[in-house]
Amino acid sequence: MADSDAVLYRREGRVARLTLNRPARLNAITLEMPPALEAAVERANGDEAVHVIVLDGAGRAFCSGYDLVAFAETPGPNSGIQEMPWEPMQDYRLMAGFTRNFMSLHRSPKPTICRVHGYAIAGGSDIALCCDLVVMAEDARIGYPPARVWGCPTTAMWVYRLGPEKAKRMLFTGDSVDGREAAAMGLVLETAPEADLDARVEALAERIAAVPRAQLMMQKLMVNQALESMGLAHTQMIATLFDGMARHSPAGVAWKQHAEEVGFRRAVEDRDGGAPIPERPRDT
Repeated sequence: MADSDAVLYRREGRVARLTLNRPARLNAITLEMPPALEAAVERANGDEAVHVIVLDGAGRAFCSGYDLVAFAETPGPNSGIQEMPWEPMQDYRLMAGFTRNFMSLHRSPKPTICRVHGYAIAGGSDIALCCDLVVMAEDARIGYPPARVWGCPTTAMWVYRLGPEKAKRMLFTGDSVDGREAAAMGLVLETAPEADLDARVEALAERIAAVPRAQLMMQKLMVNQALESMGLAHTQMIATLFDGMARHSPAGVAWKQHAEEVGFRRAVEDRDGGAPIPERPRDT
């Protein structure tokens, strides 16, 4: 897939529409998708006709996270997992780059709205929560299951949206919640029945798009500066380092070994089922 195919771009009036475009894999994240997403955001910001950006996903889901067939199930090392001893800074460069790509939605001078249907799981939740506003279908699911083993959310947006206690509740368990619960806890702006989701996102986008670009930019920069003052950049640096540690820790290596043996679907079911997770790889 060409970079330009990973994220589709179109403009309708004052609204730029970005679409994650791997529907056969529930828009699972590949190496090509994050930089393609940032390029699409930059394209929207370079178009003076655009006042607001709407991000969605093609097919049955918004985004199911990183493609675990490529990163977990495939035997041996790959771009996301190294042989031991591992080089932390090599991993950090890769994941910090992805985080920077996703955060283009946050840095964008123009407001960003994420439309979530189906799933926004793991890395998919990272992308969604980088947007200024998230509107979910009532039966869609959002969560970060790799918090149980093999991951840490590199954007760290959970704590900035939920506060410390609710963020800990979500990350200690790795649970996912539906749109209703996500809205009730303040993780996302609002929820709607999936049949009404497009209409609600459109109404919000059109309401924002009527405002002059400079006014929108001033309000967004003011709010974002408050997040920066709270240490967002520092928190993301630590989270990105911890994500690499989680994949190369004894428990992370054990889970990768399990995924190679039984496939990622079974490994995910075992991880999320509630039984104790092995903390060391088996001797081979």
